[in-house]
Parts: sequence; structure tokens; C-alpha cells
Amino acid sequence: MATMTYLQAISEGLKEEMRRDERVFIIGQDVGVYGGAFKVTDGMQKEFGEWRVIDAPLSETAIVGACTGAALGGMRPVAEMQFADFVSCAWDHLTTVSAKQYYRMGTPIPMTVRLPCGGGFSGGPFHSQMYDGYFAGCPGLKLVMPATPEDAKGMMIEAIRDPNPVLFFEHKHLYRRIKGEVPEGVYTVPFGKARVAREGADVTIVAWSAMVHVATEAAEQLAGEGIDVEVLDMRTIAPLDFEAIAKSVTKTSKAIVLYEDTKTGGFGGEISARIAEELFETLDAPVRRVATADCPIPFSPVLEKEVLPQTADVVEAVRALSAY
Repeated sequence: MATMTYLQAISEGLKEEMRRDERVFIIGQDVGVYGGAFKVTDGMQKEFGEWRVIDAPLSETAIVGACTGAALGGMRPVAEMQFADFVSCAWDHLTTVSAKQYYRMGTPIPMTVRLPCGGGFSGGPFHSQMYDGYFAGCPGLKLVMPATPEDAKGMMIEAIRDPNPVLFFEHKHLYRRIKGEVPEGVYTVPFGKARVAREGADVTIVAWSAMVHVATEAAEQLAGEGIDVEVLDMRTIAPLDFEAIAKSVTKTSKAIVLYEDTKTGGFGGEISARIAEELFETLDAPVRRVATADCPIPFSPVLEKEVLPQTADVVEAVRALSAY
């Protein structure tokens, strides 16, 4: 085991799989000489060469298109979007071609698209979005949302090996703020298997990515008030481990879905609907959502905190649900 940041763990996952499999290559803007916008690929071009760590032109459509073609040809490409927001430029190719290729032709598309996502660092409306809700309803795509360094490394390796297009959401706010023990060498973390980040008996909080840490902070604070909160880290939302949600909600009878996408249209709404539809008889209170306000992410740090879900927002929601 080694102590790593979230960023280092992702980098290690990439390097481990590139050393193991020569078909793996990285392509993106400034990933080579510069080492990536956040330095995830720092030093990799020197180790693997410029044909396996490729500096691409400023065209996300070209990057995703090249990866789709390379995957069809038997390679295992990893594309980096400098910011998740920019993948919108490649929306048509990713959702119309890459996601549907296996359904149409039976040919796998083993490609990974890395998406540095989320707010919390005053990046403004073009560099802070959480795009999971946009893609969660697109059949053919897998959405990976790691919250810990250990999961980040293992799920990166799993993503590269997966025969489907995988969107790997890396929360920028976690890159250098979160550290943890990470196994050395090659290992994988399977998709579709949620993790109980904190056990509890009174209220379930369903979360993913950076919101897992917000939920845990709230749970620790509420423990002092005698409220025992269970935090469920979904890890992936496509595939979704609804069995884990059902097990936890059946135990606590109360559920909050915490997510960073906008409250309206975010994937947390789908989870809330399924809980209400399939677990209604186990509930002692309505399902509640805590999410980002329905507006662009402000540049101002003060306004950004007002828009994004904060620990205090979760604490307030849990208190209200407990008193229901």
C-alpha cells in the first residue's frame, strides 16, 4: 500500500495499464510535453513516447472520433478532455456513434474518456459543470464516478479494459485534496458495485464523486446530535447498483439523494423516482434531493457556495427528514 492523492492514483492507473498493454495510448490537448492541464499525464510522454501520449489539436470532436476509430481497429485509447465541459463539442460523435456502435454492428468500442469535472474552485460556468445527468440516459455508455484514490486507480484500469465506451469523471476538487491508501501494482474495482462509505441506521444518503465526502462530513456532524447516517458511495451510476440502494433504504426507511448536477434533470432525480416507485412501502418519509441550483456555476466563490451543495445543506435536510 502507498499513500497517494486522488490525482496520483489516476496517474498510476494509467501508467500501470500502459505498461501492461501496448494497445493503450493517451490523446488530448497538452497531455504530452506539458503533462496535461492538471499534470495527470506528467512525464508519460517521456516514458512511453509521443506515439502513445499524443498532443492533439484543439478539437474534441477529432479526439473522440480518433479514439472511436482506433478502438474499432483494436487499440484501447484514453482521451482527455481538459475540462468535462468541453466534451459537449464531441456530443454527437460520442452519443450517436461511439455509444451505439455495439448495438448497431456488434463491434466493441473499448475507449475511455477522462472528464475532469465539478466545481468548488471558482472555475466559472465553462469549467465547473457536472455532466453526468446529460449522459446517464444514453444507452451504450458507462459512467464512472470515483470518490477515493483507491477506487480511482482500480476503476481507471477497469475502464481501460472494458469493451464499452467509458466516461471517467474525475472531480477536480478531489485531485490534490484527498489522500488515501492505494494498493501497489495492478488491480481493478468492478463497475456497478456500490460501497458503504459510512454505516448508519437512521437515514441513507446516496451520493457519488465529491458529494460522498460532503455526505460523510455531514454524517459525522449529525452523529453528535444522535442521528446515525449511512452514506452510500455509488461509484458508478451506469451501471447503477440499485440493489445496494434498496438494501440501505430498507434498513433506514429514509433517503436523501445528494448530487452535484442541477436538481432539475440531474440523475439524482431518477434514483429518487426509483426509490419512491420500488421501495414505497419501506419509506417513513418522502425522498429528498440535495443538489446544485438550476443555474450556471458562478465565478464568485461566495456565489458558487450558494449554488453548489454544502455540508450545511445536507445537515439541514437530514434534520428535517429525521423529524418527519
